[in-house]
Amino acid sequence: MKAITAALALLISSASIEAAEYRRVDLGASRITFTSRQMGVAVDGAFRKFDASVALDPAAPAAARGQLRIDLASIDTGVREVNEEVTGTQWFDVKSHPEARFDMRQIQPQGGGRFQVNGTLTIKGIAQPVVMEAMLKPGANQAVMDGSFVIKRLDYGIGGGVWGDVKVVANEVTVQFQLVLRP
Repeated sequence: MKAITAALALLISSASIEAAEYRRVDLGASRITFTSRQMGVAVDGAFRKFDASVALDPAAPAAARGQLRIDLASIDTGVREVNEEVTGTQWFDVKSHPEARFDMRQIQPQGGGRFQVNGTLTIKGIAQPVVMEAMLKPGANQAVMDGSFVIKRLDYGIGGGVWGDVKVVANEVTVQFQLVLRP
């Protein structure tokens, strides 16, 4: 009888964890990184400052909404000179366009904790639809959403002049994210 009671308690607590509605993003525990290629060599980096809002109930994903705002000046490629270059006018032009923004429009469950996330990514005033795959892993007091997507930087006017040559810097950039969500 004790084993049955314990199993039921575990099942009920698991169901309540799965049913939690997440309304906050723990920015200190979350991260946004990227990988691009320069002359065929992978270049990794991160954005150190961003803000996010979310309303996600895994039991009702169609009602989910969220927005992510990235401080483009917070780019960190690991090389100070590169960071300074990519914040300039030929790249992000942070003086005129200090942030990138992702507006979540729809989440569709794919089964097994996987979701397709649809939204609009705006960089340098250019808005493009983005579809990404994400995995939601619920825990006791948080959920972790991991995912990635690929953008074509030239579609956003990123990397002009000599940097516009895709033989020098590839057009495709993979963006990875890990968002820690809290109730």
